[in-house]
Amino acid sequence: MVILVTGAAGFIGASLSKVLIEKGYTVLGVDNLNNYYDSQLKRDRLKELEDSKLFKFVEMDIANLDLLYSIFKEERVTHVLNMAAQAGVRYSIENPHAYIQSNLVGFTNILEACRHNNVEHLIYASSSSVYGANKKMPFSTSDAVNHPVSLYAATKKSNELLAHTYSHLYNLPTTGLRFFTVYGPWGRPDMAYFSFTKNIIEGKTIKVFNNGEMMRDFTYIDDIVEGVVRLLDQKPESNIAFNHLNPDPSSSHAPYKVFNIGNNSPVRLMDFIQTIEHHVGKKAKLEYLPMQPGDVKATYANIDELQEAIGFSPSTSIEEGIGKFVEWYRSYYK
Repeated sequence: MVILVTGAAGFIGASLSKVLIEKGYTVLGVDNLNNYYDSQLKRDRLKELEDSKLFKFVEMDIANLDLLYSIFKEERVTHVLNMAAQAGVRYSIENPHAYIQSNLVGFTNILEACRHNNVEHLIYASSSSVYGANKKMPFSTSDAVNHPVSLYAATKKSNELLAHTYSHLYNLPTTGLRFFTVYGPWGRPDMAYFSFTKNIIEGKTIKVFNNGEMMRDFTYIDDIVEGVVRLLDQKPESNIAFNHLNPDPSSSHAPYKVFNIGNNSPVRLMDFIQTIEHHVGKKAKLEYLPMQPGDVKATYANIDELQEAIGFSPSTSIEEGIGKFVEWYRSYYK
């Protein structure tokens, strides 16, 4: 088994690669090391992996179809974990073309490479952002997600539609994972918890949107990785009970499945900030601001299907997870 992990220098991709290597899998990592955020952090994540003989890294962009094809053939890739994407809701408002290139062109290239090289299972990163204007809580994969409120969300919904088409036309097993606010050590600097921690330590003001009236289903990185790894050998199969007259968006007559992967326990933003304050040992200076374009007030994952499929049950509390992140942050940034 040779597992291709795209976005291998990213937060989730690097964490996944590390655990896969520890379990004895051969991992081929690719990443374009772009400068959306500090590329040195990405390189330092890779340093944690590169001593292993089971890991090989290639710096490349998945939008480069010819190079991607050559890697699939040379390395005889059997499984793909596509974590590569242009991330960020607010950034998509300012730089839409970056999302089209990575999340649509790049993902289509991944699908083409998978189908031409008989890949056994493609697992790809979707996002809780696809729920967009939905208000019913908790968010369920059986709900329609036809009203995105950001371009980022629209590209992630498009990934799910593209994946289904390839599952239907080419019998390619695809599993989409709607990640819910992943956090933890080695995380992304553009995420709120990261900038909150940095600014509280430095005595700077933190921006609190929607006047603090926000809730997020924060999910610790180790729980996310455990869920993804468990799904590796759980290829979706055709749902023989699929109702074409009342179709479930998360299932299909094709080998296709979409899961929520979250903590199943939303936390108030102000409680989250207080937890960071506790572990930093310092009060935050707060600037209250209105809701930002493209943002949503609350997220909350229904993970019943994932629990039934693989026994997934997140075990890391916010108190424990933030404690580990702050400890890592102080160590990494001295």
